[in-house]
Amino acid sequence: MEDSARDASGVLEQCRNKLRELVVKHQLDSTPVTVLAKLLTPEEAIGTPGRRDYPILEGKERVIEATVLGARGQAFTDSPSEFSGQLRDVVEMPLTSNRNRAIFLAAINALLSHMRLVEGTLHCKDEAPEKCAAEIAKSARQRGVQKVGLVGLNPSIAEALIREFGADGVFITDLNPKNIGTLKFGVMVWNGQTQTHELVRVSDLVIVTGTTLVNGTFDEILRLARLESKEFVVFGITAAGVCKLMNMERWCYQAQNG
Repeated sequence: MEDSARDASGVLEQCRNKLRELVVKHQLDSTPVTVLAKLLTPEEAIGTPGRRDYPILEGKERVIEATVLGARGQAFTDSPSEFSGQLRDVVEMPLTSNRNRAIFLAAINALLSHMRLVEGTLHCKDEAPEKCAAEIAKSARQRGVQKVGLVGLNPSIAEALIREFGADGVFITDLNPKNIGTLKFGVMVWNGQTQTHELVRVSDLVIVTGTTLVNGTFDEILRLARLESKEFVVFGITAAGVCKLMNMERWCYQAQNG
């Protein structure tokens, strides 16, 4: 999916400015830095979890991995691509496509991992996603909320939230036509293009996948959450660096360090 430049005018552009400041401060702008984004197989990215309904295992998403000064950072994307260049090339990269945004985010994750500014930039594997989902549901319960909205269908997180809050206490939106209009653990999956505002409106806490930063929908979801004065949390590895730079809360309890 290619999006207009307006999709990059918000959070990612603010991150670009902060990234540029870091690069200049640490004199990385004049230092050759290699950023390699390699396409990972599902098994390399997530191992062999017991369940097989994760989007990456169904071929809907892939993980790219960037390497900066020996540190690694990953990002989920539906437009995987390899890239090799210098960090300055990434800093000034046009953020008008899913491909470029994924490379940009993976590189931020790798750089901040190298600088020890962020942890958990590599996806958890095997049974760890189930453990993370349980911890996310527990964290949501501890917030004292009654209704939770999940933007981006992650099956283990959805199931854990529904187990914790009941089918009447969880709302889900997704962009995958295969999921829209289907029942997942007793909850109907809404259309993320047309019903996310309704999800935000009826939820006390909105839990958003970091891949919304890649597909260009993050800014609008954040705007809606602020408009409705709703609590807002991001989950997953893709948003690790952005959440650090923008001081946003991220839940990703089993991710590995890069």
